[in-house]
Amino acid sequence: MAGRLGWGLGDQAVSSLTNFAVGLYVARSLGATAFGVFSLAWVTYGVIINISRGLGTDPLMVRFSGVATQIWRAATARAAGTALAVGVGTGALSVLVGLAIGGQVGLAFVGLGIVLPFLTLQDSWRFGFFAAGQGHRAFLNDVVWGVALAPAMIFAAKHGSVLGFVLAWGLSGGVAALFGCFQTGILPRPSAVRGWLRDQRDLGTRYLIENVSNSGASQLRAYGLGAIAGLAAVGTVRGAELLQGPFQAVLMGLSLVTVAEAARVLRRAPHRLPLFCLLLGAGQAVAALAWGLALLFLLPDVIGVHLLGSIWSGAQALILPATISVMGASFSTGAASGLRALGLARRSLRSQVIVSACYLVGGLIGAAVAGAVGSAWGVAIATTTGSAIWWVQLRAGMREHSHLSTVEMRPI
Repeated sequence: MAGRLGWGLGDQAVSSLTNFAVGLYVARSLGATAFGVFSLAWVTYGVIINISRGLGTDPLMVRFSGVATQIWRAATARAAGTALAVGVGTGALSVLVGLAIGGQVGLAFVGLGIVLPFLTLQDSWRFGFFAAGQGHRAFLNDVVWGVALAPAMIFAAKHGSVLGFVLAWGLSGGVAALFGCFQTGILPRPSAVRGWLRDQRDLGTRYLIENVSNSGASQLRAYGLGAIAGLAAVGTVRGAELLQGPFQAVLMGLSLVTVAEAARVLRRAPHRLPLFCLLLGAGQAVAALAWGLALLFLLPDVIGVHLLGSIWSGAQALILPATISVMGASFSTGAASGLRALGLARRSLRSQVIVSACYLVGGLIGAAVAGAVGSAWGVAIATTTGSAIWWVQLRAGMREHSHLSTVEMRPI
């Protein structure tokens, strides 16, 4: 387990730190307003990735972790085909929306639509590797993306447009997606999408709604914040989130493997699952607090200005509420991993929908009251409250699982 967790952290360190570097580079190159436009495309990408995961790779992680190689290969080809189909369909829609909107925002969405198939396919390979316990391959795939990304971003900076940065980021991800085909020796099977969705509909449908409610709330909050307080406010909030980037690498790295590990714990020693989830959530929350305190008290203004440029002054005021938000999300991931390992998609869906609604309402009410600062505090309150909801559902889920296990063991 330690080895698999280590590769998860290493892989996400590469992925998240690369995203962190991209965000800083774009923020310094474009300024707050144009960076706000880039951020709208970024949060939309987050929604699409979560659609792909809910339909394709989340069921793969739950049902095909640690299985025989041939079973894994067949399931991964079908899940990757589903991810590719999601990327093609949503990419076409993004292009049409971008053409209809026009202007700088429209061009950003056109660029996003072009690269979405590459991005969803690359993400599916990562989750497939972790389902097989091959985190080192996911790590290598993200390293390839990072290597391809560096010259692409330098080239985009010469043109200084949002569209150029979106294309540079997404097309370099396409290099990693193609490399994933070489690593696995598997081609995605879009023809198997219908069968995969039918076989996984009990989990896939609920995970789709759960994932979209999570990322969709973030997307709607960004859109709403832009409408209420302006695109510069969106860029400021995104700047504060970027400062959490190195810690997010740890959080998201663990999330790549925690469901698979929780599923293993459940099969081998079900009574240890609550403790595993508690240690996971509490450990991440403490680490989030430590990182936030370091940003508050140890990050000099001169470094902040160097990292974020003109965005620093506004982002600095959001560090405290952003830290509280990450702590709440970190503590929630322990319970969420347990619920997914239990296969109780109904309970995890209920938790996510409620928490996402609180997130959106808190973020928009805060934006109306005090702009970017108010939105950040509204989200912090909502996320902290939401962590309690996740743990209540996990406790009820353990009782439900224990009852079902007792009934199955009774003699006929």
